[in-house]
Amino acid sequence: MKSQPASSRPVLYSVISLTSAALLLTACGANTDPLEEGDGETTSGEDAIVIGSQAYYSNEIVAEIYAQALEAEGFDVEREFQIGQREVYMPELEAGEIDLLPEYTGNLVQYYQDEAETGSPEAVHSQAQDVLPDGLQVLDWAEATDQDSYVVTSETAQEHELESIGDLTNLGDSVTMAANSEFEARPYGPDGAQELYGVTVEVVGVEDSGGPLTVSALVDGDVDVADIYTSSPAIAAEDLVILDDPEHLILPQNVVPVASEDLDDQAVEVINTVQADLTADDLVELNTRSVDDQASSDDVAQEWLENRE
Repeated sequence: MKSQPASSRPVLYSVISLTSAALLLTACGANTDPLEEGDGETTSGEDAIVIGSQAYYSNEIVAEIYAQALEAEGFDVEREFQIGQREVYMPELEAGEIDLLPEYTGNLVQYYQDEAETGSPEAVHSQAQDVLPDGLQVLDWAEATDQDSYVVTSETAQEHELESIGDLTNLGDSVTMAANSEFEARPYGPDGAQELYGVTVEVVGVEDSGGPLTVSALVDGDVDVADIYTSSPAIAAEDLVILDDPEHLILPQNVVPVASEDLDDQAVEVINTVQADLTADDLVELNTRSVDDQASSDDVAQEWLENRE
């Protein structure tokens, strides 16, 4: 669907004039897509399935699993990883520049509809399909989930008797929270915390999607609370506490592929088979391999595909 980078094409034979070669390279450069700045390798062809990922290591691992599963069934795949947040990649999906990308059900619903209703994973998955624009579909949801969560240190939880998000009022008139800047505008961000729990949240922008910088800000005492995803190995490693959410501020966020409605039926079947096997424990283990062992997304995905039952 997108032209292969010129650097990966065969060298022109000597019988082609230098002028013709220059014209060819100029034409190729004019068709370069800005999304090709992603970190993932690219193998492309006219009918390649373009798979994207968020700028988040865990999401890239799932995207790589999709890519390798499809390649094993003979599909050509183009990787466009580490694109960014929803504000960047959803328009690309809608425009047909990306064919497939792993998402999370509740966040996907709330990107299109602030007043989303909470419920079971099945109910939120159904909402996700309902809110998507024409041309896009959600495939099956996985048992694996990667929830945004309000997280504190165990010391803070014990000292201030924190069990739920509402208990953050025990810390004073307001609390500081390490999170991506986009958290400020999310329905489960400051406005939602104030409305449902009476908690005033001041976001401290840390742009690594709940990664080591966010964890350090929390553990070092630079902030009171942090938005850390529930599949992060740092929660166990740092003895962190996920605060309960009895008012369902945060919707279920099961891993779900968003795909073009034109995606090949056999490709859909391959991805849904992956989804059926991907558990919450699997996602934690995948992330642990990435964070603790510094394993590449390619290796982590390959190991999971080889070892799944």
